[in-house]
Amino acid sequence: MTSSKPVRLSQTTITELMIPAYANFGGKIHGGILLSLMDKVAYATASKHAETYCVTVSVDKVEFLQPVEVGELVSMMASVNYVGNTSLVVGIRVESQNVKTGITKHTNSSYFTMVAKGEDDKPAIVPKLILENEEEVKRFIEMMRMKEIKNSVKAKMDDAYSKMEVENAKTILKDQRCEIKIRL
Repeated sequence: MTSSKPVRLSQTTITELMIPAYANFGGKIHGGILLSLMDKVAYATASKHAETYCVTVSVDKVEFLQPVEVGELVSMMASVNYVGNTSLVVGIRVESQNVKTGITKHTNSSYFTMVAKGEDDKPAIVPKLILENEEEVKRFIEMMRMKEIKNSVKAKMDDAYSKMEVENAKTILKDQRCEIKIRL
């Protein structure tokens, strides 16, 4: 395994034609199709950097900004934005292009956390990331901050789940859009 690798060596772009079989009932490309393609490009990017098999651990910031139409070309540009000891964060920018008009639109950006796996199927150490420009430095720092925020939110969510009080449900849910059909 290489001890350090620059971002550029694992950058990956996948482009695919959006066909009618990918459309949902509204005639737009189903979000699940786009997520599957994003997972593929995240895997390719992470595996190229890690030089081993990688698995998806989490996906952050999935927001579909604009619909994708049948007949458009969707390109997914991915790069490793951050590495830990055994994990990598792959940033993905999704764009769709109308081939008739030439108009390209940004439809989604997302972050996939991947973990490298060794031959023994245990987490494997990944190469350090060589940052060669200001944008790469910025992205690495952003991912460090996102990781801190994510861990803080997770701890708060875990705490909230453990302290849920069903006895106070009537008060807690008083102005919410739900009906309680059990006796409390």
